Order: sequence, then structure tokens, then C-alpha cells
Amino acid sequence: MMPAAGRVKRIVSLGLPIMGGMSTHVILGVVDMVFVGFLGTAAIGAVGLASFVSFIYLGLFWGGSIAVQATVSRLKGAGQEGQTAQYLNAAILLVLLTAPASSLVLVLATPWLLPLMNDDPSVLDQGIPYLQWLLASGTFVGINAAFGGFWNATDRSHIYMRVTVVTGLLNIPLNYIFIFGPLGLPAYGVTGAGIGTTFASALGTLYYFYFGFRHARQNGFLRGRPGLPELKTLIRLAIPSGSQQVIEMLTLSLMYKIVGMVGTAQLAIFAVLMNLINMVGLPAWGLGIAGATLVGQALGRDDSRDASAWAWDVIKVGLVAMFLLGIPLWLLSDSVLAIFVHDAAVRADGIWPCRILGIMIVFNGIGYMLSAMLNGAGDVKRVMYVNLLTQYLLLLPGALLLGPYLGFGLMGVWVMHQFGFRAVQSGIFIIMWRRRRWASVKFW
Repeated sequence: MMPAAGRVKRIVSLGLPIMGGMSTHVILGVVDMVFVGFLGTAAIGAVGLASFVSFIYLGLFWGGSIAVQATVSRLKGAGQEGQTAQYLNAAILLVLLTAPASSLVLVLATPWLLPLMNDDPSVLDQGIPYLQWLLASGTFVGINAAFGGFWNATDRSHIYMRVTVVTGLLNIPLNYIFIFGPLGLPAYGVTGAGIGTTFASALGTLYYFYFGFRHARQNGFLRGRPGLPELKTLIRLAIPSGSQQVIEMLTLSLMYKIVGMVGTAQLAIFAVLMNLINMVGLPAWGLGIAGATLVGQALGRDDSRDASAWAWDVIKVGLVAMFLLGIPLWLLSDSVLAIFVHDAAVRADGIWPCRILGIMIVFNGIGYMLSAMLNGAGDVKRVMYVNLLTQYLLLLPGALLLGPYLGFGLMGVWVMHQFGFRAVQSGIFIIMWRRRRWASVKFW
């Protein structure tokens, strides 16, 4: 087994580019929130609500990313690198067969779908066109997700980071132009944020294909049609892993509806808190994806003992990073919230939830990392079941009870989210990993 220092270096070298790429996504969300914050509280709520509703659909394609990473990392671990792009080819084909038509149907249905989540006219007027643009980007999101899983699984996460950073940087001026309409150009407001994000996603797809032709042809990229075995394996893994994303995003969208029952100001604070989770959770998600690659490669070598050890090493590195990122949230809560919310009275409701997030992210991040590594091991169905049960038997009824009905408002909802849901979920994933049933999962 590799020495401890070497293992930490391997984790960091693989995880940092992934975190760099993911941080760009998060920064874009933060930048959108900062831009949109100048349009008012309802605009913040509209962007936050529509973003999570969009991922009820777009989350399906992230399931494809998980499936590509799980299969490709095992092939690489088994020394079959010349076949790894077969699964990337299969994923791209599946996206092209499903995404364009489904995106069109959902874009047309958006005026009837979003009101199911919120009935505030000011939120809906701005949120509906923004959501339509996000849904229209489904084909680009799906292809980009497949490429991301491939590059991360083949130890080339620096390509994933490069594409994400470049397209992310382009998204900033695109959003500014479409939102505010400088130099006499049309100003589209919140809708402009959706237009800018969709254009950036399309540019990212083109950039990924450039790298695919340059660096993955030797792995079989676009060399012949994908075979039926590859398609079946991807579908078998992608459906439960994609369902996890859909379940979580549907749950979060319903959480927005619950918080909306408390008030529009609380909805804006909740949207900001969810973006902050993305920021402080970066080490957990990024290192979890890196750990999924390391676990998959170890299992490809038939070394389940090394796979298990990688998971605990990843967690040790992640805990330090999350603790450091959480400090500003509990130490400077009002200052952090003031970046997004300019009304001091509205911010007051978010100070204690922000402090709780800064403290609990350290423990709850263990669940983020282990769920990613369980997916990397192919144990996607059991992870999906845990998500489904904890969200629909614990989080949603508990948040509804504590928030609107018992009158604890946003604080009640947030306590249930952090202590009653995330902490319990982390504990379950710890038990699942220690029992090691994931080591016996077969792909083919």
C-alpha cells in the first residue's frame, strides 16, 4: 500500500482540479445571486427556486456522469484504458437520444409546473422564463456531465477543471450583458441570467469535444458506435444514480415551497443558504468524486481493502478543509449574508441558520463524501434508497411541521435540514461503508 504522505498527495492532486471545476459552478451561482440581488428579494427567490426545479430534470444527466466515472475508473484500474471511451461514447449517444425532446416538452410545460412550487406572482413572473432557459440547456448539460465523469475517472481532472473554469469565466460577462443590458443593449433581468448560463453551457460542450479529439482518441473516443453491453451497463447505473439527483432536487424544490409558506423574505435567505452549502461543501463533493475514482480503480484491481482505505483517507483530508471553510459562516454570519441580502431586517432571520451551517458542515460533509464513493463503487441503488427514505420520511414532514405549522419558521426548517436529515444520513452512510457490501457489486 502507498505510504500515507503519498496517499494524501494523490488525493489532493486528483481532488484539487475537481474542486477547481466545481468551485467555478458554485462561483457562477454566487455571481448570479450577487447580480440578481440588485433586482430585489423576489428576484433572488425566483433564481433560487427555479435553479433547484431545473435540477429535478437536469439531475438525471448527472446520473450519467456517475455511471461513466464508475465504469471507466474500473476499466482503468484493470489496465483496459484503450476501451474506456466506449462508455463516454455511449453516454453521449444516450443524451442525444433523450435530451432534446424532453427539454422541449418541459420548456413548454414550465408555466404550469413552477406555480406548483410557489404562488408568489413576483417570483413566478421572473422565475418562469429563467427556468425555461435552464431546461433548454439539457443537451449541453448532459454531454458536459458525461465528459466530466470520463476525465475524472482517467486521472485527467485538470481537463475538467480547465473547461469548467473557461466557460465559467465566460458566463460572468454573458450574464452581466443579458441581465443589465449595458451600452444600450436589451436588459432581460432575471431571464438574462438563464440566457447567459445556457450559452456558457453550449460553449463548454464545444470545448469538451475539442479535448476529446485531442486526448481521448486513443481511448476509443468516437471510434465506432457504442455497443449494446455498454449502453445497458450505463443505463443500469445511471437510472438509480440519476434518480438520486432527481429525488434530492425535487426534495429541495419542495423545501422551497415549504419555506415559501413562511414568507418571501425567508425564501430569499433559504436560497442564499443553499448557495453557501455549495461553497463550504466543495471539499466534500470534490474530494468525494476524487475518492470515487480511487475506489473504482482499486476495485478494478480487485483490491477492496485498498478501496476501503482510500475512503477514510479522503475523509481525513476533507474534514480539515471543511472546518476551515466553515469558520466564516459561524464567526462572521451577518457579513457573509450581507454580500447577497442588502436588507438588514431580512438578514436577521438567517444569522443563526448560517452559524449552524458553518458548524455542521464538518460532520455532514462525511455523508457527502461517502455517498459519492459508494456510487463510485457501484452501490448506487442502496444510496438511492437512503436518500429517498431520509428525505421523504424525515426531512419533508419534519420541515413542514417545525416551519409553517408549529411556527418556528426558517429556523425550524433549517434545524430539521441540518440535524434531523443531513446528520442522520451521514451516520447511515458511515455504517454502509463499514459493512463493505459495496465491495461485492458487479458491473458486467
